[in-house]
Parts: sequence; C-alpha cells; structure tokens
Amino acid sequence: MKESESIELKRGLAELKDGIISMAAILNKHGTGELWFGVRSDGVAVGLNVTDKTLRDISQAIAAHIEPKIFPHITLETLTGKTCVKVAFTGKDTPYFAYGRAYMRVADEDRQLTAKELESLILIKNRESLRWDNKPYQGSLKDLDGKKIKRFVALAGLAWDNIPNALEKLDLLENGKPLNAARLFFSKTHPMQLRCAVFAGTKSDTIIDRHDFDGDILELIEEAQKYILKNIHIGMRLKGLYREDVPEISVAALREAIINAFCHRDYSDPDYIHIAIFKDRIEIRNPGGLFEGLTIREIRKGNISKRRNPLIADLFRRIRMVEAWGRGMPLILENEPGAKFREVANIFIAGFGRPSFVEEVDLASGKTIPVEAQVEAQVEVQVEAQPESQPEFSTSSVPVQYQSLEDRILDILTDGALPTSILSQRLGQKRVSGQLKVVLNKLLSESCVEFTIPDKPNSRLQKYRLTKKGQDFISKLAKESGSDKK
Repeated sequence: MKESESIELKRGLAELKDGIISMAAILNKHGTGELWFGVRSDGVAVGLNVTDKTLRDISQAIAAHIEPKIFPHITLETLTGKTCVKVAFTGKDTPYFAYGRAYMRVADEDRQLTAKELESLILIKNRESLRWDNKPYQGSLKDLDGKKIKRFVALAGLAWDNIPNALEKLDLLENGKPLNAARLFFSKTHPMQLRCAVFAGTKSDTIIDRHDFDGDILELIEEAQKYILKNIHIGMRLKGLYREDVPEISVAALREAIINAFCHRDYSDPDYIHIAIFKDRIEIRNPGGLFEGLTIREIRKGNISKRRNPLIADLFRRIRMVEAWGRGMPLILENEPGAKFREVANIFIAGFGRPSFVEEVDLASGKTIPVEAQVEAQVEVQVEAQPESQPEFSTSSVPVQYQSLEDRILDILTDGALPTSILSQRLGQKRVSGQLKVVLNKLLSESCVEFTIPDKPNSRLQKYRLTKKGQDFISKLAKESGSDKK
C-alpha cells in the first residue's frame, strides 16, 4: 500500500487533524477515498493501540470538522499482524471544507484552494443548474420561425417532417416547450443585439461610426463580419491579370473569433457583444470570462475546450460552424499569430492588430507624427479637399474599377514616373501615409511598379513607374470601365 490521490496514510491519531484535511481534499478531487491510521507514509504498517473509544473519537472529529456532513465507514483492519484503522468515505456535495477551509488533492498533497479556484469548483458543481441555453423560455412554438428551422435542419443534414419533431432531434424541446437556445436561432422577433463602433484613434474617446444590429444569432454573426470588413483596409493580390481582394486581417481568424464570442458568451449577463474598430486594432468583446478556471495560456495551446453553452455549441457544430475538438483558437492563431486575448471585468476580449497602422510622415516638415496626434490628421485627409494649387483626387470622381488604393496608384502612374510625395498629393492626401508606403511595397513585390533608380532605393530622387505587368493590368481595368486609358 502507498499514498496516492485517493489514499492517505497516517502513523497515529496525533495526525488526526491532517487526516481530516486530506479527506476533504480527496472528496473535492475524486469524491471517494480512504484514510488509514497505523500505517507509515511508505506503506509499512506500525499498528495502533486501539481502545473502545478510538473509533468513536475519529467519528466525532470527522463529524465536527468536515462540512457538508459525510458518513464514513470506520473499521479495524489487520495489516501484517498490526491493528490499523481504515476510514472509507464518499461524497458528492462538493465543495467540502475541513476546519472552515477548502482543499484540493494534488498527487499525495493537500493544497488549500484560492478564492477563484473555490468559485470554479462551485460553478462546476452547479453547472447544469446555472446553464442558460438548456432552460425553457417564456414562450411557445408559435414564437419560432418555421422557415428558419427548416433551413437549419437542411444544413444539418437531418430529415424534415414538422417543427416539434425537428426541435426534438436538435434537443431543443423540454416537455413540449422550446429552450432558450431555440429562441436564439429561430425566433420570429429579434432575440439579441450586436453593438459595433469605429473609433478615430487608438482610444475610445472619439467615435466616427456606430451601428447596433438586431437579429438572431446566425444573422448577427454575418453582420459582425460584414461590419469589420467594411471598416478595415482591403488590399489586393494579383493572380495573372486578375485582382484578388486581401483584407488586412485574415477573414478566417475574424470569423472564428466572432463565432466564439457568440458561442461562449454568458447569456445570463444582459450586456452585449461589442465590435470595436480602432486605428491600430480590432477588438471582439463578449460578456463572460473564461469558463471553469480555463486560462489564456491554456487556450493558446489549443485542443482545450470548456463550454459554457454546450447546446449552442452543438447547434453550431451541426451546421459545421465550429468543431468539437477545441480547434477554434489554433485556427485563429494559424491565420493571425499576433492575435491577443485577455479578460477585463469578466469580459473576454479577442484583439487583432491592424497592419495598416504605421506612423505617418508630414510632407512639409518631414517629421514623424506621434501616434496620438494622427486622429485629426486622418479625419482631415478623409473630409478636406486639397488647396487650389494642388490637383484634387477624390474617390467619388474615380471610376468604380479604380476605387482600391492599388488601382488608383497604378492609374496615376500611367501619366509617368512620380515620387512618393507627388503620388500622395495626387491621391488627395496632405501627408505621406503609412498605408501608401505599405501598398507601394506590395506593388513593388508583385512587379507592378519599379524604381527609376533601382540601385539606390532610398535616394531623394527616387520615383515609381509602371512595369509591363502594371500597364497590362490597368489597361484591362480601363477596358472593363469602357474607357481607353493608355
């Protein structure tokens, strides 16, 4: 015999208090175990001098110092000719306290629980009773949209007959009443709201756009993705003579983070899911921190999933929007390795840095503008016209084929080679923006433009000109627009 996570050995009754603490720790970890008196920690029986009072004293000490109450089985046992006491115990009413404190068994040691660990233990115990998604809501089947249900059933690959049977197959009925999860997916009215905002800088003090969306859970996932893509930079990649749009942040990573927010949020909290778009980052925020003691470090490792809303997660799995193996975070990190996760005031935040955020250079002074000072400059570039001495170039006057920054640069360069400063002015900017530098480097790497002084990339006389590939591409766009740009 030797000590383990469920067996504790004590030499004598002088260690009774420690033994009772071990019982509580084992109960909190395994729910059942054994405590032996008269056995050394190495498993060698040394025996006890047992009197009529011995078993009663052990029983009374356990009753007095372990809460909630347990009723152990205490017997005398003979090991290698030595008389020992065996206390067999079991219990399901975790957490158990010994002398007013809670402990957890770790290997053969008893570790006192922190307040957060104790809270997690209580939540685990009450997991089912505290769940929101599997509770009936105050409504009826008439409140649900049959077309939505039928469409979902088809996506899930199930046979359709009628609404009640379909909901039964999806585990969304209890005693004939639909559950909260059914309302989120199939309600005729708008069961929830999504709040989105774009901020002018890196802080939330200046809002330049705000929109609240109402809908069911699937509709709001789509709205969240569309709102982000509408408000971030979209670059391009050339495939032959064809352009492929490339958002500055991976769509796959964004979509997974959005789905995670709706799947794992705390629906008992009346707060909303928020999409916050800053100049330097995007944040997807959902009420409800990490579940059951899960840590940021653990989720970054992947293949670990503790679900606050198992029924909602299962519905997403049925239509292949999530996997059942904790692949969400690995998928995000594979596509956006720089993604950051944090918890603030019981709110989980997934953040994505924006590659387009770089410092800008003032054309007149040649100085770098501090990040905090870029807000006003950015707004001015968007809303102010250039002085009369400078050419105007606004997106409203550009053919639709030239609306992307890449297209506009290529179109301007058809008039001849230009330095960065003149390109910036022709684009309607007062300053050479970081985005312009990023796009020019991309066009260089794709051989759509080239340096006029290739041996001295940083020369003050450096200009950009179209290559044959760039000329062919802009000619193709011009023909599609009905013009004949040469």
